[in-house]
Amino acid sequence: MHKFPSQKEIINSVIKGIETAKNNFTYWTADELFLSYAPAKFLTIHISQEIAKLENAPEIFIDATVADILRCSLPSRRDFRDFMKTKYLAQDIMCLTLDERFEHKSDNDSISRVIMSIKNGVRNVKEEYKNEIEKMCKMIDREKLSDSTLDYGLFAFYLDISNSARKKSEQRIEEIIDNFDKIVSSYSNLKSRFEGGNVKVIPNIGEYSIGCYIIEPNFK
Repeated sequence: MHKFPSQKEIINSVIKGIETAKNNFTYWTADELFLSYAPAKFLTIHISQEIAKLENAPEIFIDATVADILRCSLPSRRDFRDFMKTKYLAQDIMCLTLDERFEHKSDNDSISRVIMSIKNGVRNVKEEYKNEIEKMCKMIDREKLSDSTLDYGLFAFYLDISNSARKKSEQRIEEIIDNFDKIVSSYSNLKSRFEGGNVKVIPNIGEYSIGCYIIEPNFK
């Protein structure tokens, strides 16, 4: 089994992937469009490419289902249905899932480690985003660390606004983090933090920012 990349390596790859997506999209559209006009999958692909460059790259899955992720992270592969019922988790997908990389003996022995929700054009707090945070919390939360192989979840996003926007990026990010923190704080076994969020100015046009909100188990 390969050594799994550190959280720092993954976060750096996510931020670099979104930055590369922005540069590519700007070049492809001859500086005419913000990255927020691109489909969300555009970010997911660029992030996947950056993670794949890591020396100990994990297995990368796009749009894996909640059921499959739980099946590959709970102690028993048969427990995912009861888990979903107990946690009121509906069948859904995660934008990106990182698994252990090893030589598989069957198609049913994967081990999931990281889940990601990746959103483009994030400017305000939306129910959609809060639902994604809630979903990740339910999947990661447990009584004992050994009750799941999931190490953490990431909500990665790209934000851009024009010069005419009344509310600037820093205030928008603060409001987003505050709303996410309220959700995570309702789970006694979870903690969270935010990385990135540096606001970059595009002269005469506007500003943009890339952020990663991390949710992980809180066991001392």
